[in-house]
Amino acid sequence: MRFERVRSGLAETSHDVAAVALDAHGHELFTAGDVARPIFHRSAIKPFQALAARRFGLDLPPEHLAITCASHGGYPVHVAIVEDILRRRGLDSGSLRTPPDWPLAPGARVAAIAAGYRAPRPVFHNCSGKHAGWLAACAVAGLDPSTYTDADHPIQRSALAIVADMCGIDPTPVGIDGCGAPTLRGHVRSLARGFSALTTDPDMVPIAEAMTAYGALVADNVRGDGRFGLNWGGPSKAGAEGIFAASLHGIAIVAKSWDGSSDVAVAAVIEVADRIGLLPRGTAAWLDDVRHPPVRGGGEVVGRLELAGVG
Repeated sequence: MRFERVRSGLAETSHDVAAVALDAHGHELFTAGDVARPIFHRSAIKPFQALAARRFGLDLPPEHLAITCASHGGYPVHVAIVEDILRRRGLDSGSLRTPPDWPLAPGARVAAIAAGYRAPRPVFHNCSGKHAGWLAACAVAGLDPSTYTDADHPIQRSALAIVADMCGIDPTPVGIDGCGAPTLRGHVRSLARGFSALTTDPDMVPIAEAMTAYGALVADNVRGDGRFGLNWGGPSKAGAEGIFAASLHGIAIVAKSWDGSSDVAVAAVIEVADRIGLLPRGTAAWLDDVRHPPVRGGGEVVGRLELAGVG
């Protein structure tokens, strides 16, 4: 599957994508590209990492659970929920091992500076919700909070076992994600298997429901992945370097843009959802500018992202 950014009638760039759709029984409904090429799952596996915290006794209301699965924009609501997760367990944002960062969303970054912040903060990092969940689980279970991102920490060993089970793949050797936590290996098809389980496995369903109900916490309502999540009706999650995954009633769609373009991966998932009959006409119309992100010149729209073909 290939996409092109077309400017004034000329395809300036091309983007190769691997994509797959699986039903609840693992049958392929659609496939394109090399869906078995090794990748790191990156933030797309946050729902499974959140399950590790729950298995150590962490019980959260749905909006808090959603933020533990988030690559959030860093808006005040995101930061407030992260801090509340920590505060309820006697912790504060100083316990986070996320690197200091500015909010991911440009609007949130401007708001933070306007509010008087003059330096990046760990709580602004888009993965701070995941980390807060792990820290809170450490407090509940009596685990060492100072090493919670180490690969041999009980929470990380649990996350690895969950991904191995749900995705049906050996996720080792692990890498280090941008937030400092372990990131696990797999491929596009393994992630699709996991996302199918996300909406069918009893342990995962509460996480899927929280992600669906609070899509603007999982991402925001500005980015393409967030806008998709608000209109999809099931859980969806982006991962760094051009990964996007979504699930609905056991059917999972995953796309990986090999050049790391996040908007291309989201467009690919929308395209596949339409092809297999999961995209209502009204939703397709609402997401048209996410499916075909505009190309601008001189402040005007002069082209857009287009599907070039399947291969």
